Amino acid sequence: MRVACVGHVEWIEFARVDRVPAPGEIVHALETWEEPGGGGAVSAVQLAKLAGGATFFTALGDDEVGHRVHRELEALGLRVEAAWRDEPQRRGFVFIDAAGERTITVIGSRLGAGEADPLPWIQLAGADAVYFTAGDAGAVSAARASKRMVATTRALDSLRDAGERVDALVASANDESERYETGDLSPEPDLVIRTAGAAGGDWTRSDGETGRWEATPLSGPISDAYGCGDSFAGGVTFGLGAGQDIAGALKIGARCGAACFTGRGPYSAQLTDHGD
Repeated sequence: MRVACVGHVEWIEFARVDRVPAPGEIVHALETWEEPGGGGAVSAVQLAKLAGGATFFTALGDDEVGHRVHRELEALGLRVEAAWRDEPQRRGFVFIDAAGERTITVIGSRLGAGEADPLPWIQLAGADAVYFTAGDAGAVSAARASKRMVATTRALDSLRDAGERVDALVASANDESERYETGDLSPEPDLVIRTAGAAGGDWTRSDGETGRWEATPLSGPISDAYGCGDSFAGGVTFGLGAGQDIAGALKIGARCGAACFTGRGPYSAQLTDHGD
């Protein structure tokens, strides 16, 4: 399979704590680590693990942190096509509490590649599947040249500007910042997927057909929730690109999300085998 992601990345500093501090309170970290994060990077790595490789189109700050991000993403198995920006690389700080919940603070502008950037956009033409999380309208059109384009509601503005058809849109049933309502895009996505965490989620096709899926039981103890939703999206994108029907693609996505929940950070427990 030939798969790719067009999206964003942040350099994340993680701190595991018993609980997130209340205003004015001091807590001590039980464990800390750093690695690339963000919806684009996490879903791209999950795609690469399932498909045996993936290309990540992104924009990075042309500073020490941005170049470190580039090296780390390549070490995680991605081919990185990056547009370098004369601004600081976006970063983030994440608390992981005793229940595995993540609380995120982002620092800096969300960087995405654009049509004018000297990147090999032609490589997206005819790709089996592309997942889109960030970039301009021209980048959306480049992604649309693939056989299957999946996107997140975080990119609604660019999707709206491009006016391209989206095969599947990943939204949230609970998070107001990631919701989708009919009419938010024109044309309507062929499929809208609304995630609900441990409750699974539901989907709606543009012809009115609806359905639900159940979350996959965890294979081990909870570690942290960071990257679960993005791993889910990477799994769904892989499934649709591999020719799975909706149920099959969602099953792969649910397995990816559940696996991520058992690992330290977003990558350590991601699936490398999509199963039957």
